[in-house]
Amino acid sequence: QVQLVESGGGLEQAGGSLRLSCAASAGIFSIWAMGWFRQAPGKERSLVSSISGSGNTYYSDSVKGRFTISRENAKNTMHLQMNSLKPEDTAVYYCAARWDPTGNRYYTREAEYQHWGQGTQVTVSS
Repeated sequence: QVQLVESGGGLEQAGGSLRLSCAASAGIFSIWAMGWFRQAPGKERSLVSSISGSGNTYYSDSVKGRFTISRENAKNTMHLQMNSLKPEDTAVYYCAARWDPTGNRYYTREAEYQHWGQGTQVTVSS
């Protein structure tokens, strides 16, 4: 069982930045593909970005060029640097993990992930 704990959410003005972190209890973090999802009020949860164990990345079109996903395998931690924030980025952000012993794949579908954090609220004011 992998436990995930998000941190770093909060209230920020449009154009500002926030950095989210996800701490994982996984023994060998590099065999877990990771992802960030978000869910805005009244909307379905959707993928923001994902990263393989070796660092291959994927971004949704809505955040490409503004957000950067990264991971520190030695610290069992993943980050999401969010710049140029927009009010439409307001959502609860969840980190998710999927076992991938190859270390080379990232995953883009919610159903592919096996473990989820509790979420952290990000609110962007205009």
